[in-house]
Amino acid sequence: MNRRQTLFAGASLAGLLSGLKLSDPALAAFEVVKSDAEWRSQLDPIAYNVLRKQGTERAGTSPLDHEKRAGTFSCAGCSQPLFSSQTKFDSGTGWPSFYQPMPGAVGESTDRAYGMARTEVHCSRCGGHLGHVFNDGPKPTGLRYCMNGAALSFQAA
Repeated sequence: MNRRQTLFAGASLAGLLSGLKLSDPALAAFEVVKSDAEWRSQLDPIAYNVLRKQGTERAGTSPLDHEKRAGTFSCAGCSQPLFSSQTKFDSGTGWPSFYQPMPGAVGESTDRAYGMARTEVHCSRCGGHLGHVFNDGPKPTGLRYCMNGAALSFQAA
């Protein structure tokens, strides 16, 4: 192998590795693990697309965006409590938004889709994709957890 081939092979390998999502929640071990067929049978098509395929619902389509009652927002996949209604705010984005999750309820990974780096938020119990977190939220955290309503369920207090 000459120098050009070695450099090309090294660059190709580096490109391949940078394209992998090594922090992808699908590669981690979670408390709740189900087959794809089990997830499909448990979830409606929109929730399945969001939670298991990292999809996004259309803005303004979730009734949970307008939910104002006291209660808890949980993972639609495994029922783990994720957000208190006390941390919910109207972000004007068309998705339910919160400034803080419950302790230990969510995990984060880097999402490099669409040519940019965003912080993806997933359920720490089942790995289901919930949405993304941004640094433009209200006090006290300054964070906006922009969640897909299809990934959540709500239990009134």
